[in-house]
Amino acid sequence: MRIIRTIAEIRAAVRDAKRRGQTVGLVPTMGAFHAGHLSLMQQARANNDLVVVSLFVNPTQFGANEDLSSYPRDEERDAALGAAEDVDILFAPEPAEIYPEGFTTTIHIAGITDMLDGASRGAHHFDGVATVVAKLFGIVAPDVAYFGQKDAQQVLVVRRLARDLNLDVRIEACPIVREADGLAMSSRNVYLDADARRQAAALNRALDAAQALADAGERDGAALEAAARAVLADAGITPEYLELRSAEDLQPVARLDGDALLAVAARVGAARLIDNHILHSTS
Repeated sequence: MRIIRTIAEIRAAVRDAKRRGQTVGLVPTMGAFHAGHLSLMQQARANNDLVVVSLFVNPTQFGANEDLSSYPRDEERDAALGAAEDVDILFAPEPAEIYPEGFTTTIHIAGITDMLDGASRGAHHFDGVATVVAKLFGIVAPDVAYFGQKDAQQVLVVRRLARDLNLDVRIEACPIVREADGLAMSSRNVYLDADARRQAAALNRALDAAQALADAGERDGAALEAAARAVLADAGITPEYLELRSAEDLQPVARLDGDALLAVAARVGAARLIDNHILHSTS
């Protein structure tokens, strides 16, 4: 596996691969790899000739009071994990390579960024995500890019980015990878002490409770949300949000008819965690 730090070098490597008719898969990450990241790499490896994993803790998607300075970083460990998954290139640029002096462009995607994490974290968050992803797509020119379904709103933002800007890249959303107790894999799980780690498992249990109620025939959105909130309350968790939304455009869903996204964010101990389920109705 090659570690590349400059735009010029990664472009040259991709041009060479495409000249030979190879397909390129990109896995954008901020590092601190866990099994969820590795599952994206595995999917990319199965379906592409050249696999590029970007490792860049993007400063523009963090707010003033968020965890940019403390976000977990261990490039040596990440590189070893990527190499074990047969990744071809780890693209690990310095911030100045991505945001050179005088950089002034920001991409804002209206509508789907105004709610859930956009409302909770602020407009800067998805502006930063959209801008850095657009840059990565422009730099790497992948045929396919792989994202985790845990960040469901981010997936929709990236899909809209690609659609609205006519970017020639297919967006693949891969299933959430969970711990044995159901906690969604996240780089921020390292912030959890033992007590908070046990408490955090309630997020998935809450979503499961809503699905169980839907399976029993409940279709009222408020009732499904209330079932999930009750589980969180029992665990001592007050969510930043817990909302049933359209899985296509994040509009509020008053009644479950088909599939809908139940999304939650909450602070547990020192970590801010997110999770979601696609709730299904079969009648």
